Amino acid sequence: MSVMFGEFELPSKISKEEGDKKLNFAKFIAEPFERGFGHTIGNTLRRVMLTSMEAPAIVSVRIEGVSHEYTAIEGIIEDMTHILLNIKNGLLRYLPTQDEANPKGIKMVSKTLEISEDDLIKANGSVKVYFKDIIGTSNFEVVNPDLLIFTVTKPMTRRIDIRIGMGRGYVPSERHDFERNMDEIVIDSLFSPVILVNYFVENTRVGQHTDFDKLILEVTTDGRITPQEALSFATQISMKHFLIFEKLKTHSLAFEEKKEEENKDRDELLAKLALKINEIELSVRSTNCLAGAHIETIGELVVMPEIEMLKFRNFGKKSLTEIKQKLSDMGLSLGMDLARYGITRDNIKSLIQKYLDEKKEIEKQ
Repeated sequence: MSVMFGEFELPSKISKEEGDKKLNFAKFIAEPFERGFGHTIGNTLRRVMLTSMEAPAIVSVRIEGVSHEYTAIEGIIEDMTHILLNIKNGLLRYLPTQDEANPKGIKMVSKTLEISEDDLIKANGSVKVYFKDIIGTSNFEVVNPDLLIFTVTKPMTRRIDIRIGMGRGYVPSERHDFERNMDEIVIDSLFSPVILVNYFVENTRVGQHTDFDKLILEVTTDGRITPQEALSFATQISMKHFLIFEKLKTHSLAFEEKKEEENKDRDELLAKLALKINEIELSVRSTNCLAGAHIETIGELVVMPEIEMLKFRNFGKKSLTEIKQKLSDMGLSLGMDLARYGITRDNIKSLIQKYLDEKKEIEKQ
């Protein structure tokens, strides 16, 4: 038996705006939510992203000939303490898969560093060793390869072993659980790849009502995962934790649906999507760029992801900003998810043509 509840306004679209890729920043905008749900969902996702994301981090270091972390190394300007502090800032990207034999196991990466007399002469007496120079062949992608680790002033050949683990949060050295080798120095590890998450809730319009929630999430990571991955993982983690409460279910819920309003909204949306590009008064440059990409209607434009727009010939950020502003004025955005209305990137042209044909038939009557 199902218990009937009133209609809930559910979010029907989500868009993403990317910032400087070097900063690994993205802004996500989802709407509309029932009043209050913006804060409920936003705060949940923020807390999960900040506390529960997993990423690789260095857990120990062994440099040949170095017995402990408080020693100086002949031929290297920095002492071992400073070298370890630098290595702690090294960032590695790796997404373990279920198919691997031991996806979460600790992995060892080794590299023999060779600095010759010729190398020193070419570098005016001191060779800078960067993070990329001490990471051997592995499945890990080096996020910040140009991180300075130490500076060499004498010829040397030393083997460097780096142990890398997967985890979450901050783990002090004494809590690492593995069998250490002789002369191996265990270090504190910061596994959390999400640096900052801000969320904001603004009002948005649904029909004649303006008190629904628009959720804006700003996510900044350190590059070990992308902002989109962080949000996706946080969503899946949250849903998994809610499953336990399904055991308390006594009745299923059914929700009222206003089909007439949905059809009206769909017709209003199609009227906007059917507009030709030259009907929204874009600059000549932007219009020509879209014509060159064979985009003729607003519908073909809004289903196009922002990142693909920038690939068009002669299409720059100035044109992108202009188009986004025009679409925003119409209540639209790039990369819209219109699946709620049965509209996809594959069928947008045929649906617009069908809408225009039906409109002509009605006008004839």
